[in-house]
Amino acid sequence: MFVDEMIVELYAGDGGDGCMAFRREKYVALGGPFGGNGGKGSDIIFKVDPGLNTLVDFKYRRIIKGNNGENGLGKGKHGKNAEDIVIPVPEGTIVTDYDTNLIIADLTKEGEEIVVAKGGRGGRGNMAFATQSNPAPKYAENGEPGEYRKVKVELKLMADVGLVGMPSVGKSTIISKISASKPKIADYPFTTLKPNLGVVKVEDYSFVVADLPGLIEGASLGSGLGDKFLKHIERTKVIAHVIDMSGYTNDPYNDYVVINKELEKFNENLLKKKQIIIANKMDMPNSKENLEKFKSKVKEPIYEISAIKGEGLDKVIHALAETLKKLPKTPLYENDKFESHVLYKFEEEKPYTIIRENDTWIVKGDKVEKLFKMSRLDTDEAILRFSNKLRKMGIDDELRERGIKEGDIIKILDFEFEFKE
Repeated sequence: MFVDEMIVELYAGDGGDGCMAFRREKYVALGGPFGGNGGKGSDIIFKVDPGLNTLVDFKYRRIIKGNNGENGLGKGKHGKNAEDIVIPVPEGTIVTDYDTNLIIADLTKEGEEIVVAKGGRGGRGNMAFATQSNPAPKYAENGEPGEYRKVKVELKLMADVGLVGMPSVGKSTIISKISASKPKIADYPFTTLKPNLGVVKVEDYSFVVADLPGLIEGASLGSGLGDKFLKHIERTKVIAHVIDMSGYTNDPYNDYVVINKELEKFNENLLKKKQIIIANKMDMPNSKENLEKFKSKVKEPIYEISAIKGEGLDKVIHALAETLKKLPKTPLYENDKFESHVLYKFEEEKPYTIIRENDTWIVKGDKVEKLFKMSRLDTDEAILRFSNKLRKMGIDDELRERGIKEGDIIKILDFEFEFKE
């Protein structure tokens, strides 16, 4: 089954909790804090596996969860880090953040990998908080929550040349003749239902050709197989436009115009690519006459072939090889499409927002919620530390400015507590 696009939810592992413990041994007075740190949660990593050519595995694995790090223990023992989750993907896989539509990674090389969702760090045990002014802290941290991401995983085939054209123009026959690819071929009108890749060798040079499913008018808007496979042309360097010159079912020039319009509607940059025209079925009656009419209307190079007889294919593959050698390598996307190159600017400097609902003050914000999740509020000292951190953020001052009264409820996530002066 060929699958080239899936939406996947990723839950990286949470960090393990830090431990609060004290050293208590015979003849050791005031042993001090002895709680170890928690282990790191597992990252979720996508790594290129050249043996894959489809995203079908994601069809049955749309939610991927990492493992949590182990909790810290007494006697200063740190929790074990969780093993990272490595997901194999084919060459040409693009990972995009579902919410921002920014590209996280474009994975094109064997062994290339990217951390898509980061595991949470382990919470610190009370040993880590010991200071000269507080040599025996009575608090420890919970582990940091793992990152959650919803991503679109998309495959755009790694091909140098893309064969495009109407259904039944002979693209599959061409690729079967010039490479070892064995696509389905029949003597009745039908179209390929999935892309086929073939490696073509010309002396000491080789390149990859993709036979893409036939297009029809309206493909860019979803007609026929729609734009499902048009995206695979984006990564190709050369477009080889295959025309049925016999005119048996359609006018060759009209087919040529229709396909180019669909390419332009899908992505106008496709028409900027180098394009050659392959006039197929030249062994059929009327093909020579139709070709002369066609040549009077187009300027691109035209190569006459009969794919079924194998005639003229040598000239085509040599022309493609020479064209590819001269073309520079260009990236598929501009830098401003990548998440790593975007500078996030926030209008508000505050890391929180406060909403009032009757006598309840709801405090929201990633930083505040993360602080709450990592705070273990089981001792007076831990509660005081948490309150001090909120105060340093300016939350207390803003609540007073907005008229909070003693006894009003403050809510962070599901945790509620009373405000006291």
